[in-house]
Order: sequence, then C-alpha cells, then structure tokens
Amino acid sequence: MKKNEDFIKEIEKKFIGADKFAHEIECMIRENPDYNYINAIIEYCESHSIEPELIAKIIPQTLKEKIKKDATRLNYLKRTTKAKLPV
Repeated sequence: MKKNEDFIKEIEKKFIGADKFAHEIECMIRENPDYNYINAIIEYCESHSIEPELIAKIIPQTLKEKIKKDATRLNYLKRTTKAKLPV
C-alpha cells in the first residue's frame, strides 16, 4: 500500500493533482480540435515521460466519462442502449 501512495504522490507532483491534469487535457482539446480525449492523454503522457497505464488512478470521473464517449464514438467500445420507446 505504501508503494501505491508514493506513486500517487509522485504523479501529483508532476500534474499538481487530478484537477490540474484534467484542466491540462481540456486545454489541449481546445487548442487542437482534431484531438480527442484519448489522444490528448497519450500526448500528455509522452511529453511528460509517464506511462499512460499509470495515470488511470488519478483521472477524475468527469474526464473518464468523456473518454468513454470518445471511445464509443470511435468504435473502441460497444455502444449500449437502454432507451425505451415511448408507449
């Protein structure tokens, strides 16, 4: 458990927290309309020499939902429908 806590602290030093990370990703999306959230996170990780798999723990829920939307739109995830026709 200590190792996990140390890792999160190191990540937060580089990102200055999950909120700052989400803000940086949102800025990248605004600056480059061709990016999606997945590409922006990968680019951020590459530019900061961080493995993308390691940051999953600090991605806020709102950003996870946007990533899921992008993944569904790009057919990386199966679409799920729970819609019902009005009776």
